[in-house]
Amino acid sequence: MPEFIEQPRYTCALGALQSVVAIKRGVPILHSGPGCGSKIHGFIGQGEGYAGGNTVPCTNAEERDVVFGGEKKLHTLIENSLKVIDGDLYVVMTGCTAAIVGDDIQSVAADFQTEGKPVVWIETGGFKSNNYVSHAQVVNAIIDQYVHKNRTGGGVQKGLVNLFASIPYQDPYWNGNLENLKRILEGLGLRVNVLFGNESGGVEEWKTIPDAQFNIVADAWVGVRIAKHLQIKYGTPYLHFPYIPIGGIETSKFLRAVAEFGGLDKEKTEAYIKAQEEKYYSHIEKLADFMLEFRYGIPNRVYTIADSTYALGFSRFLLNELGIIPGKQFIVDNVSEKNQKKILESFAGISEYKKRDVEVIFDPDAGAAAPQIEAEAKKYPDKRFLILGSGWDKHLANKIKADLLIISPPVTYRLVMNCGYAGYEGGLRAIEDIYDRVLATYR
Repeated sequence: MPEFIEQPRYTCALGALQSVVAIKRGVPILHSGPGCGSKIHGFIGQGEGYAGGNTVPCTNAEERDVVFGGEKKLHTLIENSLKVIDGDLYVVMTGCTAAIVGDDIQSVAADFQTEGKPVVWIETGGFKSNNYVSHAQVVNAIIDQYVHKNRTGGGVQKGLVNLFASIPYQDPYWNGNLENLKRILEGLGLRVNVLFGNESGGVEEWKTIPDAQFNIVADAWVGVRIAKHLQIKYGTPYLHFPYIPIGGIETSKFLRAVAEFGGLDKEKTEAYIKAQEEKYYSHIEKLADFMLEFRYGIPNRVYTIADSTYALGFSRFLLNELGIIPGKQFIVDNVSEKNQKKILESFAGISEYKKRDVEVIFDPDAGAAAPQIEAEAKKYPDKRFLILGSGWDKHLANKIKADLLIISPPVTYRLVMNCGYAGYEGGLRAIEDIYDRVLATYR
C-alpha cells in the first residue's frame, strides 16, 4: 500500500457507520472526535437516512478524554441516545482517539446489553482498516451480539436466502442494486433478506438470518467474510458470485447459478429467465439504428477506476453486450493478495467468445491512474473513451474528451436516489446513462 493516497475512493474503518444508517431505524453511536462522522457523511453519504448525517450521536472526544478516558462519557451518551432517538438497533463504534487510548467500549455496551437493550459494539478505529473491511465486521458483530440472542425463526426455512451485495453508501447505487437483485431472485420463488434499505424488513428481518437455506454473495470479496462467518456459526452454505451481475448475459448466468445451488426447479427457472430476456432484448433491439448511425462517435474503450466488484461487473457487461473493450482496469479497494489472484482469474475469463487479456492494476492510490490513462489515450487518437470512476475523474475526462460514468465515491456531480445497475433493469439503465453522456456532447 502506498504511503500517500491521492483521490481516495473509500474511507477509514469508521465509514461503516453508513452501513448502520442503511438499516431501518438503525442508529450509529460514535465514540470519536467531533469531525469524523461529518467528514464520512460528506464523502460517501448522499442522504442522511433515519439517524445519519449530523444527527449521529457522538461523544465528541477531546484532549481531556485522551488523558482521563472517555468511558463514562460514552455511557452517558448511550443512555441519552436510547431516551432521545427511537431506534430498533444501536451500534457503538469507535474512532481513532478511543482506539489509541484503549477505552473499553465492550464493558460499557455490556451494561446495556444485560438490560436487554438492542446495543451492539464494534471497534472501528480509523487506522485499523477501511470501510470495506469494517462493513463485514459490523454485520458480523450485529449477528453475534444481537441476532443470535434474538433470532425468531424455528430453524432453516426452505427458500429463504440472505443476500450480501452492495455496501451501503460506499456503493452509490446500493439501494437500487439491492432492490433489483431482490426482485429477480423473488422471480425464482425465493424469499430474500437484503437487510439494508427500502426493501428490507429492518431489524425483524435481521433476526431471521440464521434461518436461511443458503446465503448469496454478489461481490468480489467483502461479503465472503460474512458468509464464511455464518457458515461457521450456523452451518449455512453460501454461493459466491464474484461481481455485480449487470445486463442480460450476466444476470441470466447469476440466476442459473443460484437456481442450481439452491436446487430450484430448472424448468421454472428457465421460463422466468426467458421471459426476462425477451423483455430485456426487446429494448436492446431499439438501439440498432442508434448504434449504426453513431458507430464512429460512441465509446469503444473503457478505463475503470473503481472497486473490484464494479470493475469486473461492468467490464463483462460492456465487452460482451456493448462491444466496448476494457483498457487498463485500476482496482482501488486495497484487495489482499489472495483475493487479487481470484479477481485476475475472473478477468481472464471475461470474454464469452475468445480469450482476451485485460491489464489489471491493484493500487488504492487512484491518483496514480490519471497519468496512465492520459498516456493510453494518446496511443489511440482516433478512439473515444469511457471512464468509469468518481467525481475526482471529471477533470481527466474533460482533458482527454472522454465520457464519464460515476460509479464510486465521491459522487459529487450526480444525485443518486433509486438508481441501480444490477440485473436486467440495471443493465438498461447503464446503457441509458452511458449513451446519454455521449449524446450530450453533440450540438
